[in-house]
Amino acid sequence: MNEVKEALRNIERNYKLFLQQQFTFIGALQHTRENAHDMIRPVASISQVQSYMDHHCNNSTDRRILNMFLNICNDLSRLCHKLETTHSGNTITDGILERCNLLLSHSNDLSTIRAKYPHDVVNHLSCDEAKNHYGGVVSLIPIVLDCMKEWVTHAEKLPRHVLCNMSGGSAISEKRAPQEAPARAGISQPPPSVHLKAQTSASDKDNVQVQGSKHVQKKHLNDPENHSGKLKRAWKPPGRHAF
Repeated sequence: MNEVKEALRNIERNYKLFLQQQFTFIGALQHTRENAHDMIRPVASISQVQSYMDHHCNNSTDRRILNMFLNICNDLSRLCHKLETTHSGNTITDGILERCNLLLSHSNDLSTIRAKYPHDVVNHLSCDEAKNHYGGVVSLIPIVLDCMKEWVTHAEKLPRHVLCNMSGGSAISEKRAPQEAPARAGISQPPPSVHLKAQTSASDKDNVQVQGSKHVQKKHLNDPENHSGKLKRAWKPPGRHAF
């Protein structure tokens, strides 16, 4: 997920540079449309911008800004495809990626989409330009960026086991951790059988000591030398002598 956020930040930085040159971008589209004698229809697809740059661009400034627009679109498209192949989300995240892929399709009609507040790209156009020519093409990148941020927000709420980790390795470690826990526990604590055996041995030892003490006591009582009846000899009073 950190890699996704970093990729989005890089794209946003490039887009901010592009956004500062919006008038240059509109001027380049105007020049190439004139060269292509295509002044009636709106700029309604990425493939149309690509065609203008490839076949009707006469100066390096126009080529540079048109190429910058196309590179940002390609970066967003690659990121969407990467997320589709490396993450298994839910219906919400899948739907967001599907919409992004549709918007970034080179043949998709962009003429009806409009970026809304807080984006002001459409407000920088004249009414005619916004309505009839460039409103859709300038709205494409900010709308897709918003969708990608929405995807990140929903993806972060999913359980970890649902999302495949893009960094590689940490997901494997998480799977191994529960398996390694019993092994670590087994090192620190002996198995139950060992405890039982030790307890049995201790009990047997105590029984032997108790039985031994009883045997000694019994032997001591039965010893003729120590018997009170035989230790004390019967005392008889001296007999009287007959005179």
